[in-house]
Amino acid sequence: MKEEEGQAFGTLLPMNSQEKIADGSNGDVACDSYHRYKEDVQLLKNLGMNSYKFTLSWSRILPTGRGKVNEEGVRYYNNLINELLDNGIQPFVTLFHWDLPQALHDEYGGFLSDKIVEDFKNYADVCFREFGDRVKHWITINEGKMFSTLGYGVGMHAPGRCTDGMEIEGAGIFHCPFGDSLREPYIVGHNVHKAHAEAVHVYREKYQYKQNGKIGITQASHWYVPIDDSPLNKDAQIRALQFNVGWFMDPLKFGDYPLSMRSLVGERLPYFTPEETEKLTNSYDFIGINYYTARYAQSLPLPKDFKPTSYNDDSRVEETRVDLDGIPIDHAEPGSWINVHPRGLRELLLYVKDRYDSPPIYITENGVIEQDNKELPLNLALTDTHRSEYLTLHIHELQEALRLGVDVRGYFTWSLMDNFEWHDGFKSRLGLHFIDFYNTYKVHHQENEKVEGYSPPNLRRIPKQSTIWFKRFLNIA
Repeated sequence: MKEEEGQAFGTLLPMNSQEKIADGSNGDVACDSYHRYKEDVQLLKNLGMNSYKFTLSWSRILPTGRGKVNEEGVRYYNNLINELLDNGIQPFVTLFHWDLPQALHDEYGGFLSDKIVEDFKNYADVCFREFGDRVKHWITINEGKMFSTLGYGVGMHAPGRCTDGMEIEGAGIFHCPFGDSLREPYIVGHNVHKAHAEAVHVYREKYQYKQNGKIGITQASHWYVPIDDSPLNKDAQIRALQFNVGWFMDPLKFGDYPLSMRSLVGERLPYFTPEETEKLTNSYDFIGINYYTARYAQSLPLPKDFKPTSYNDDSRVEETRVDLDGIPIDHAEPGSWINVHPRGLRELLLYVKDRYDSPPIYITENGVIEQDNKELPLNLALTDTHRSEYLTLHIHELQEALRLGVDVRGYFTWSLMDNFEWHDGFKSRLGLHFIDFYNTYKVHHQENEKVEGYSPPNLRRIPKQSTIWFKRFLNIA
């Protein structure tokens, strides 16, 4: 952290609970783009990319979550934005990717309290004021469902809350000192909606008419395929989509949650006031979609005496990677949660088009994992032909969606470089560029590296084979 920066619980969880991180690492430095932003902009330029999506750190700008602005933090983001624009690259800026200022969590529980709505609105106002003259695409919140469930439903992410001893099939048993997996994900999700709506309202009322930008939100979902053609499992597919896409999209289009959620979650699902509904409805200029994989959907029975133990029980859908004969939905990436199912991207885009009246869409994340393997020589660690194949197949499906009338405006792969992947730490690699986080290969700085201040030499960005494919693809396109 730099000078007056505050702490964010997105980094404090791994520092204080490193048993939840697969390799025991933390995100204190990670890729160190803070010192290497000029180098990173050149990576983008050399690839021929015209846009870059990144997230502001709330606590870097407002160390305690509100009040005094940290001018050094603002200066860093101004430098990054200006460097991008000077090199012909448009910034797509996300306000919140889960790193809540620790001070707000300590004071009132963060997104567990509706007090967060006013603080998020004021934080957004600062960002629009400081950067909005140059930023023309804003994303309020990244993956609200993942934030609400992984942090407050299973305790896998910060702040590590769940009902202690909760078990999720395929994911194990989760132990948390505090939490309520039946209620807290819905409370947090509700406040995510309200915070988003207030940020959009501020932007539209105070800034959009003079800054001429657009504002939206990013959602994430698998695609779901009925495990067979029975009516029960076709209904299960619909419920799976409603509990994933609909939970965080229906309120933004229709002003309330899907009817299936109202029915199955009951009194645990909060209500919006008429004023909140008015602000929520159509509170986006575009939608970001993060897509990686697909699952089969199988209906689960709902006995009269059924008592759910977590939010995950409410949809009455079992999400599985294999069908009734044990055959995978598609190729399973080794050691990964990803089954490569490109058709799912097209189907998800068509679903969003049809249900939400054809909104402008950006694919804001799409990518594939390779597991870190310290036994590989560096030249093999850089050979990621599976990534080129994955991206080729998904971009083909994206083109098919365009042909079928989906209003797709842009595509971002995840990610420019390997990075700290939450509970996976550094062991899951999704980047176009390799970073030797564990200092396995003893790589060194190159003479032409543009580093602002000291940065460990092992964090040098090394192009993988997929960068060659991506550059050729962009040149052809």
